Amino acid sequence: MKVLVLGGGIVGVTTAYMLAEDGHEVTVIEREAAVARGTSYANAGLMAPGHAYAWSSPQAPGIMFKSLYRGDQAIRFKPKLDPRLWAWTWLFLRQCNAEAARVNSLRKHRLCVFSQEVFRALKATTPLAFDGREGGLLYLYRSQESFERGAANTQLLTDDGQALEIIDRERAAEIDPALTPVKERIAGAIYAPTDESGDARLFTEALAERAAARGVTLATGTTVQRIEAAGDRIAGVETDKGRHEADAYVLALGCWSPALAKPLGLKLPIYPIKGYSVTLPSGGNRRRPSIGGVDEDNLLAYAPLGDRLRVTAIAEFAGFDSSHKPADFAGMLKALRSLFPEGGDWDRPTYWAGLRPMTPAGTPILGRGRQANLFLNCGHGHMGWTMACGTARITADLVAGRTPEVDLEGLTFN
Repeated sequence: MKVLVLGGGIVGVTTAYMLAEDGHEVTVIEREAAVARGTSYANAGLMAPGHAYAWSSPQAPGIMFKSLYRGDQAIRFKPKLDPRLWAWTWLFLRQCNAEAARVNSLRKHRLCVFSQEVFRALKATTPLAFDGREGGLLYLYRSQESFERGAANTQLLTDDGQALEIIDRERAAEIDPALTPVKERIAGAIYAPTDESGDARLFTEALAERAAARGVTLATGTTVQRIEAAGDRIAGVETDKGRHEADAYVLALGCWSPALAKPLGLKLPIYPIKGYSVTLPSGGNRRRPSIGGVDEDNLLAYAPLGDRLRVTAIAEFAGFDSSHKPADFAGMLKALRSLFPEGGDWDRPTYWAGLRPMTPAGTPILGRGRQANLFLNCGHGHMGWTMACGTARITADLVAGRTPEVDLEGLTFN
């Protein structure tokens, strides 16, 4: 079967690879000059089933409101004359209650656990260089109040089978000796021993090479302009380089999926939520973190990636604006430096901002579209790296007519 995958980020490339494993003739359409140049380019790097909590929590509305007059909030709402922003925000706020947060978190967790299993199976059979690191992740709390709240929240995921340990500052410093000089700044931590990290861009590039070796065509530098439907099927895709036709089509274009899906009768609730990222060279420092984690009080994620340290923060409701300036990163760098004062070469930061394709519930949209040969694999939000391999396997199963191993309740459009 000929399959056209729209999108060359980590989601699209993993999907193409698994489709090729099933023996399909696969082409990937990607508007950038290379794969993984969008949201996958410089994300947090954490593969974190142990942190699969919904962003749409009861606390989120208060944080968003404070962001209107305070610039230090991790979730920032920037009002714009954009009807899509207001419509999406309304749907998001409707999810910000305890019961919805519980259900959405469990759905995310179920998918993340499955995806990590697929990811590990792939690594075992397909050697890939991506600065991967096992050994778990640390979720750090600066205040006793936030630590107690975080410890209480773990029950949701531990009851669902996730390995999580509630630890004191001494144990956190044993797990990651880089924290020893600053351990008094930590009230406690949650240790997720099975979580891991790695560079999503390097992984995507390496897997794209493997996919090409299996016969996958990577049509980079090609922009999708229109998806053409004929009756109950997709007939073809128009691009700036010409028309493509296939037997099946996979929509994996992240934030750009809704615009192309709308003429097909699909109103996908996906909106870009901006995140900021800094990458620091090691500079020969020996006090770099040995594993990744999250500074929970600042919602700051960090990960050692080879000889680099990656840090990401902020969820900004700012539309399709990915611009940034050095001053935007000052707060997150200050917070990181207070934990790892010798964590990297602070004089040589590389700045980046990307757009997370978020749904109000925080779960991706999978399954079939309105047309029988259109398959959806989009809206992964801030956990695309964690979820990609799992949603790729689910999509490949659906294309092949197999029943996925994961219950898709709450994860489909219909």
